[in-house]
Amino acid sequence: MYAGTLSTTHAAPSAGNTRALRSFSLTHRSRAQGNDAVDKPCHALSPRTGKVYLVGAGPGDPDLLTLKAARLISNAEAVVYDHLVGPAILELIPPQARRVYVGKEAGNHALPQDGINALLVEFAREGLQVVRLKGGDPFIFGRGGEEMQALQAAGLGCEIVPGVTAAAGAAASTGIPLTHREHAQTLVFATGHLKDGTVNLDWNALARPQQTVVIYMGLGALEIISRELIAHGLPADTPAAVIHAATTPAQHGVRSTLAQLPAAVRAAAIQAPALIMVGEVVALESAALLPVCSTVAA
Repeated sequence: MYAGTLSTTHAAPSAGNTRALRSFSLTHRSRAQGNDAVDKPCHALSPRTGKVYLVGAGPGDPDLLTLKAARLISNAEAVVYDHLVGPAILELIPPQARRVYVGKEAGNHALPQDGINALLVEFAREGLQVVRLKGGDPFIFGRGGEEMQALQAAGLGCEIVPGVTAAAGAAASTGIPLTHREHAQTLVFATGHLKDGTVNLDWNALARPQQTVVIYMGLGALEIISRELIAHGLPADTPAAVIHAATTPAQHGVRSTLAQLPAAVRAAAIQAPALIMVGEVVALESAALLPVCSTVAA
C-alpha cells in the first residue's frame, strides 16, 4: 500500500510552561487550604497515617498532566517515579520531598517491582504523603494494580489518579483516530511484553476486522506481532504505524503496511518507547495529515 513518516511539530517544554504548572499547583494549594482537607498532606489528618497516590503523569507533554496530579505532586512528601516522567513534571516536586527513581526502562529496572512495593509501604508507614508517579495511566500496563494490591495487603490507604494514556496521546498528536464509525468500532489495547517474557497474545481476538489495535511495549517483538496478526487473518496490507515518544518534542514514527512495518521501523531506526498501531484508521489521510511516501522494501 504505502509507507510514510509520522512527523508532528511539538514545542519543547519551556520555562514558561514549567512556571505555569508550578504556579497553578501552588496557587490552587493555597486556595484549597482550610477548604479541602483532601489536598493537605495525609499526616496533617492523622499524625501516624500515610497514604499513597498512584498518579498517572500522562504521555510526555507536561501540559497534559491533570490538575489533580499537579496538585498532589506539589504537595508530596515523597515521590517514587519512573523513567518516562519528564523533567518539567519533576520540577513540581517540592525541594524538601524525598525523590526515588525506580527506572522501569525495558530490561533495566533500577528497583524490582517487589522492591518498589516495599518502598511504598515503608514510606506510607512513616506517615508520608507519597506520590507514585508513572508515565501514562497507572492502570494501563503500569503495574498500578500490583502496587495497589501490595498496599491493600499492608492495610494502607491508596488512591488512583488517572492519566492520559500513551495511546490517546499518540492518536491526538498524529491525527490518527482510535475509533471511527466507518472503520473501527472496537478498540483493543495489548502489551507486547508479558510477565514471562513471551508474546503469547490472543491473536485471533487481535486480528479481527473493523477494530484498532494498539500495542504497548511491543517494539522488540514487532516481527512476531506482524507475522502472527497476518497468520491469524489480518490482510498483509493492513495499515500500521509505530510512533516513538508521542506528544514530546522527540516524537517521530513511520506508517506502512502490517507486512512491511518491521522493515520500515528498521529503516527509520525507531527506538523504544514506542507504540504500535494497527487498523484502517491509520490510513485516514485527512485525519493523519501525513504525506504519502514510497513503499519501504521488506
